[in-house]
Amino acid sequence: MTPPANAGAVTSKARRHRAHNHARRARVTHQLLSRAAEAARPDDRQDCITQVIEANMGVAEALASKYRNRGIADDDLRQVAYLALTKAAKAFEIDAGHDFLSYAVPTIRGELRRHFRDKGWMVRPPRKVQELQGRVLGAESELAARLGRSPSVTEVASHLDVPMADVEEALAAKGCFAPSSLDKPVGNGQTDTSMGDLFGDLDTGQDAVEARVVLAPVVRRLSERDRKILRLRFFDDCTQREIADAIGVTQTQVSRVLTRIMSSLRSELEKGEDEAAKAS
Repeated sequence: MTPPANAGAVTSKARRHRAHNHARRARVTHQLLSRAAEAARPDDRQDCITQVIEANMGVAEALASKYRNRGIADDDLRQVAYLALTKAAKAFEIDAGHDFLSYAVPTIRGELRRHFRDKGWMVRPPRKVQELQGRVLGAESELAARLGRSPSVTEVASHLDVPMADVEEALAAKGCFAPSSLDKPVGNGQTDTSMGDLFGDLDTGQDAVEARVVLAPVVRRLSERDRKILRLRFFDDCTQREIADAIGVTQTQVSRVLTRIMSSLRSELEKGEDEAAKAS
């Protein structure tokens, strides 16, 4: 099909629009960070930092989207990215001599990879590789902050004083969290049977009953505000922005609260399992 005569002009216009938005965001971010550095009151500084986070949430979302369909929920990925963005905004020094995103992007990317390392292993590589990957991710963030760009494998290896081949192996292991697709054909390809067809149907009703029985006593121990946020998010299917509007906080705060709640629920459930195991 022959592209429209004005296709090039449309593409060029879109490219200019993106560049304009990027420049505007960078300018606003720099102004806010400068005001935060000069703020005399902690509340004023925090207000500037919050605005920096909100101005750059689209960047965090774009980075999180690159890790979709690898075994971890999209909402979890976004929350990790938002928290990393918050961490970067609070730690960034305006006098560092480089652009905020050149520091924030490696920080967010490193936190996303670390989340997969800790929560998303489907096929576990040797412990040595897992541990080195954690060191590599930390070194990448540290070097990125120092250099103002993403470090090379050679620079990471030199920084950690380990062979470059070991660093490459650790980075390659990041694919271990991606399970095979259930849509993958099986056999010699002469049939339409997929891997998912070989599994029985799930009894989702039974799963829901079991989940309520297990979670009910844990959820009851949450504060009324936390229970309301859980209901809005998981029962009313509200977005984080809608929840923020409903309870009068920022979307970043909602993301932070959801992360805290889920971590608390996970800890309570794990503690209950440990106690049940000891009792048996």
